[in-house]
Amino acid sequence: MVRGVRGAITVTKNDEKEILIATERLLKEMISKNQIEPNVVAHVFITVTEDLNAAFPAKALRSFADWTYVPVMCSREIPVQDSLPMCIRVMLTVNTDVAQNEIKHIYLEEAVNLRPDLQLTDHHQEV
Repeated sequence: MVRGVRGAITVTKNDEKEILIATERLLKEMISKNQIEPNVVAHVFITVTEDLNAAFPAKALRSFADWTYVPVMCSREIPVQDSLPMCIRVMLTVNTDVAQNEIKHIYLEEAVNLRPDLQLTDHHQEV
């Protein structure tokens, strides 16, 4: 079964180092909480809001062991008026037997406001 694992995080400035650190933090949390191995990942989509252009956030994933051949694509989020600024969103598409309602979607920093219905109490406090 193919499932999507969603995640998002915000940064405070359009800075390459901050974007990469935040993306790495988000991806590590998504991978850890869902026990994802790179060989079950079909692809990864990463979007950024239009105010973030200092780095390709996919670069953060390239430092992870065994993730070299996982296809990753970055794009720009549609600029909806009054949407959350400075936001990085990730969609991991994975092959898993885990039920859809058991997937742990991860929202950090100001991104917790995007989907409060999907928040886990254990990492809701970590932001």
